[in-house]
Amino acid sequence: MSVKPLSFGFSALLLGAAFVNIADAATLEKIKDRAAVQCGVSRTGPGSSTLNATGEWVGFFADFCRAVAAATLQAASAVEFVELNQRTRFDATREGAVDLFSANTTWTLTRDTSMGLQFTNTLYYDGQGFIAPVSLGAKNLKQVRKATVCVTGNTTTESNLAEYIRANRLDLSIVTLTSNDTAVSSFFSRRCDLYTTDRLALAGLRSAGTNKPEDYVVFPEIISKEPLGPVVRNDDPAWFAIVRWIAFAMIAAEEKGVDSTNITQMRDSSDAEIRRLLGVDPGLGKSLGLDEAWASRVIEQVGNYGQVFERNLGAGSPLRLDRGVNALWTKGGLMYAPPLR
Repeated sequence: MSVKPLSFGFSALLLGAAFVNIADAATLEKIKDRAAVQCGVSRTGPGSSTLNATGEWVGFFADFCRAVAAATLQAASAVEFVELNQRTRFDATREGAVDLFSANTTWTLTRDTSMGLQFTNTLYYDGQGFIAPVSLGAKNLKQVRKATVCVTGNTTTESNLAEYIRANRLDLSIVTLTSNDTAVSSFFSRRCDLYTTDRLALAGLRSAGTNKPEDYVVFPEIISKEPLGPVVRNDDPAWFAIVRWIAFAMIAAEEKGVDSTNITQMRDSSDAEIRRLLGVDPGLGKSLGLDEAWASRVIEQVGNYGQVFERNLGAGSPLRLDRGVNALWTKGGLMYAPPLR
């Protein structure tokens, strides 16, 4: 469906006028009434979340929006993407301008407990890193002297950077910018020597943000834990559960070897969890207020977790990232779904 840019005000008057009684109706019912999931996204780079040449939102986090639409409205295309940024994302989500926000947003205690929001899952385990031009003559942070670092304000990235500089007594000066786009353009125009953000975004930036990727190096240092995942309001536990278990179903499907290419055959499986996952044996849908085929549609229309990863970030993408800690728990990673029963 259409891209829906959002101009989000911050005054109490505007918020009060726009979002009166937003929590009076359940989120799922609102979605059904409008026949679209309103999903907040941001331009965080190729592979992660961005607009393609035809104006379509693509990437790992955008595909999760489609999974939510497939589960709740029977069509992965039933999404209205709402573009948000670092300043608007949390207010827009809390006040009901979007049903969920799916981007490279870090799950922290403060965000999860004091902003009227809840993180449902970790979709990608990341860490903060640094990119520099090869001409800087450094292969890691220890080799950098008297440099400037571009960073986006109002992010955990900004506070992580300040803490790391103090703790390690680095001779780095911070240049804080108002948006990711501004920070990136400032880095490429050499307003600063380094740029720091999540390593997922850095990989996309180096791969597709320049026509000379060999001129840039991503340093090996990882200075933080950045668990990234979808965010919803904290006033609708039923909607929280739906979004959470859509993600878990995608992971469970990969664990069980169910994907978009074999789902028809897998419906004949004798494995009890596969039969519940695909709605052959009923029960899971009713628990969530959905029909029994909700997870089948997600897998068939969007894919299991591994398919979404490979398509956007892995071997099938320009980024060619390995799974690392985002591999299944059975393969040494952290991705793990609770029992579907």
